[in-house]
Amino acid sequence: MTIIELMVGLAIVAIVLFVAVPAFTIFLQNQQIKNAAQTVMQGLNTARAEAIRRNQAVRFQFVSDLTAGCALSTTSLAWVVSLADPAGNCEAEAGDMGTLAQIVEKRSATEGTRNVTIATTGGTTATFTGLGRLSGAGITQIDFSNSTGTCEHLDATNGTMRCLRVVIAPGGEARMCDPKVAAPVPPAIEPRAC
Repeated sequence: MTIIELMVGLAIVAIVLFVAVPAFTIFLQNQQIKNAAQTVMQGLNTARAEAIRRNQAVRFQFVSDLTAGCALSTTSLAWVVSLADPAGNCEAEAGDMGTLAQIVEKRSATEGTRNVTIATTGGTTATFTGLGRLSGAGITQIDFSNSTGTCEHLDATNGTMRCLRVVIAPGGEARMCDPKVAAPVPPAIEPRAC
């Protein structure tokens, strides 16, 4: 192998990396958004199932962190499913019903969702009744995006992130959808549309 062949090989590898790395970065960021949305969906479904199983109100709440100083939050991805208000008691172990918060399940904001940001509509809490329905006012929509990019549905020209949304119906059903996908006219079944 000559030095010229080696240089040509290195040049080809450099070109491939130059093209592939940005696309791979976008792929990873989109996966973080998807993972965060699926994790929140799992928490909402757990809260609803627990409410039906126990035949009593169960809360899904976003909190600032999982420490003793936690507070309710509309921007943090940390969440708690509990029977009582978890504010100030988020350090309790899940399943330990002897604590004030009576936490059923909880999830840290740092688990695989480093750059994901959320925006909630309706506050910090979704409370499910014993029938699995939403009780009163609460979270009705959660938008997931990435702090390092722009959503495709907000900027069709420069948007690189495939942002997602979780919508909670008054009946308690939560579903994930893509804000970029427009609902067809006349109305038809399009499961990805918000």
